[in-house]
Amino acid sequence: MASGSGWMRLLSQAAGYVLRAATGEQGSTKPARRDDKPTAPGDRARPRTPAPGGEYPGDYEGMPRVTYQPRDDDFADPGEVVWTWVPYEEDYAQGKDRPVLVIGWDDAWLLGLPVTSKDHDRDAAQEAAAGRYWFDIGTGEWDRDRRPSEVRVNRVVRVDPSQVRRTGGRLTKDRFDAVVAQMRKYL
Repeated sequence: MASGSGWMRLLSQAAGYVLRAATGEQGSTKPARRDDKPTAPGDRARPRTPAPGGEYPGDYEGMPRVTYQPRDDDFADPGEVVWTWVPYEEDYAQGKDRPVLVIGWDDAWLLGLPVTSKDHDRDAAQEAAAGRYWFDIGTGEWDRDRRPSEVRVNRVVRVDPSQVRRTGGRLTKDRFDAVVAQMRKYL
């Protein structure tokens, strides 16, 4: 169950989406739900997922529709790095608070790529053998110590927007596009 501040954030986000939709502000509302047809090679149709707040439905499979729409507001937007709870890949019932690069939407869920300050260049062969692929994204405000970060380009997690703890920063469009190019290689 969400805390008082969690409910306030959720209500604030919903009001923002409704206001943007009502005023016809272009590009500011959540992208339309994917249809049931694949849109790119490797893109698989997804069943409609339940609304956030319940059980985690699992990681997103395939290449999602990706968008870059960071905004100066209190909402988690594609192109921004946010802090939130991320389930462990081997056990969705467990997880930890970590940064995630938001890349798009799947119904009411945000879609994101896990971010780490651990340098996987040193163990790239071991990581690849385990099926994990990382890409350097540099430094940013999401890490208080401004350590270089990497994003996992072959795991797309669903994020409940009400569970986003804070926005940590944003990637430039060029860096975001480079991440997407790496995703296309591995998804």
